Amino acid sequence: MLDTALTGARRLRLSLMERVEERLRSFLAAEATRWSRVDHRGEAPVEAVSALVRAGGKRLRPAFCVTGFLAAGGDLGDPVIVGAAAGLELVHAGALIHDDVLDAADSRRGAPAVHTRHIAEHRARGWRGESRRYGEGVAILSGDLASVYAGELAGDLPPAARRVWNELVTEIAIGQYLDLAVAAESVIEPELSRWIAVCKSGRYSIHRPLLLGAAVAGRDDLAPEFAEYGEALGEAFQLRDDLIDAFGDSRAAGKPVGNDLDQHKMTLLLAWAAQRDEQVRSLLDEPEWDTVRIRARLAATGIGDQVERHIDDLVGRARDAIARAPVEAAWRTELAEMASEVAYRDR
Repeated sequence: MLDTALTGARRLRLSLMERVEERLRSFLAAEATRWSRVDHRGEAPVEAVSALVRAGGKRLRPAFCVTGFLAAGGDLGDPVIVGAAAGLELVHAGALIHDDVLDAADSRRGAPAVHTRHIAEHRARGWRGESRRYGEGVAILSGDLASVYAGELAGDLPPAARRVWNELVTEIAIGQYLDLAVAAESVIEPELSRWIAVCKSGRYSIHRPLLLGAAVAGRDDLAPEFAEYGEALGEAFQLRDDLIDAFGDSRAAGKPVGNDLDQHKMTLLLAWAAQRDEQVRSLLDEPEWDTVRIRARLAATGIGDQVERHIDDLVGRARDAIARAPVEAAWRTELAEMASEVAYRDR
């Protein structure tokens, strides 16, 4: 009986996600047409956003949003949840475009990053001005446009859901700033690194989307269990990102690995390693990081195995929390399965 119910739960989620995909496609296509009529150049920032959305990605945030909504008993035909989930994917797209500029990352999802592509175009065409400033300018404006579009798609949120949305977008900005500041100041404080990771990535990937979906369905009472699940799984999600960046394969990840080290990012994994190993700490005290030596030392410390064990603990906490949630058993099982998919991925 449970297997049948689980199949039905996933079918409902996938059905709603298809509507989210169509909303994204039709909205961005209409915007491209609209602005290309003003001038052929007007389509460029829209296309930058569209190309990133078309390139795929995990669609993690809309998936958790619609799952929270359906688990809370939301009506499958409600257009508000479709706009909210689509908006979350555009919040993510805008954050990625900006993130690639901040981190000087050349590629994203197997293709040149927005700023990289437009730097190359500027150079190839011999346009005036500095190519780097032009490319980064296009990326900043494209990321801003994605955020504007996200707000438009989520424009009909009820007040409780709007509060969740506002908290989500604020946390991304503050977390991103603290990430930059801690890297610049070379601060080694695991608890601060953990908070930054959860704030700028984990919460907006899992915790807030779940709460957003439940709030659209009018089920604020689910907040305690959803928050506990989301906080634990959000930390596991970010730690998996740390492992992929430190030890992963760029072909599997669909993006360059080692970029956090290149940018002096004090990830939670790195902060833990520095706290426990004097050689790691010494390498991080150097004015310029030798990333090859740091990665080798990280491997020698066994920090990867320690992080894997911590991820296991976090997944257990998430599963325990969702097992107590006052929702149908099929949705508790679905969210437990999603926890494993998120925590044990290779990209």
